Amino acid sequence: MVRPLLNRRTLLWARRDGWRHLVMWAVLAFALFPILFVVSAALNPLGTLNSSQLVPAGAGLGNFADLLTETRYPRWYLNSVVIAVTNAAATVLLSALAAYVFSRFRFAGRRFGLHGLLVIQMFPQFLAIVAIYLMFAAVTDYWPKIGFNTHWGLMLVYLGGALSINTWLMKGFFDTVPKELDESARVDGATHAQVFFRIMLPLVTPVLAIVGLLVFIATINEFLMASVFLRDPGSQTVALGLYGMVAENRNANFGLFSAGTLLLAVPVLAVFWGLQRFIVEGLTSGAVKG
Repeated sequence: MVRPLLNRRTLLWARRDGWRHLVMWAVLAFALFPILFVVSAALNPLGTLNSSQLVPAGAGLGNFADLLTETRYPRWYLNSVVIAVTNAAATVLLSALAAYVFSRFRFAGRRFGLHGLLVIQMFPQFLAIVAIYLMFAAVTDYWPKIGFNTHWGLMLVYLGGALSINTWLMKGFFDTVPKELDESARVDGATHAQVFFRIMLPLVTPVLAIVGLLVFIATINEFLMASVFLRDPGSQTVALGLYGMVAENRNANFGLFSAGTLLLAVPVLAVFWGLQRFIVEGLTSGAVKG
């Protein structure tokens, strides 16, 4: 009687929950296989795409050493991190200012402005790449410091799309903060700037962290706009530098390319782990209808 009972329970578990476990393991294997392939290619001493295998023979760190000593990867790496951090900080500040205005003030064109930001978000930024290129071609002639091959020029383009869905996300979070706090602070003589920086920002830290994380990841991986503005090898980011390594000879430099992608994941993971306690709270609290 015990064996038939166990078989019956096993069949019942397989019908009710077993298929979920199979799907979970299948999705996990599908997601981890590209990562394992890149790791094995980075450790493969031959460093070619044809020789890549899941378990390379004679695995070592030669590709990492060659990448750091024989290429401009350290310079590209520094450029990527500086641009990503600066753009994330500036975007968070501008989006927070706009969200505070839309949340706390009532003015003509407020609803139109909110809807306008939402409609603009439907069109990707690269649709305006020709107009932006012509604009910065003229800017480069008159003010080369913010033109082509400069990080300031690229960040200006990035900041042009700062007031997008981030403003909506932050506004939803600002709406959850009681307005009585603003009113009591103004009764005590605080200005709008003091209310914003000393009262509101500390209370909305979770949404600031989540927006900063999303912008940082998007910026450090951005390729299209950077490929138009940064044509000098010394000013390029990791995405552009790695693409240039494999554009003409993808087979020979695949090991270096894989090593570069793994190193680029380090700052992303560091920022994610540093802000992970804010992620769930920031996303759920900001998802409030304005």
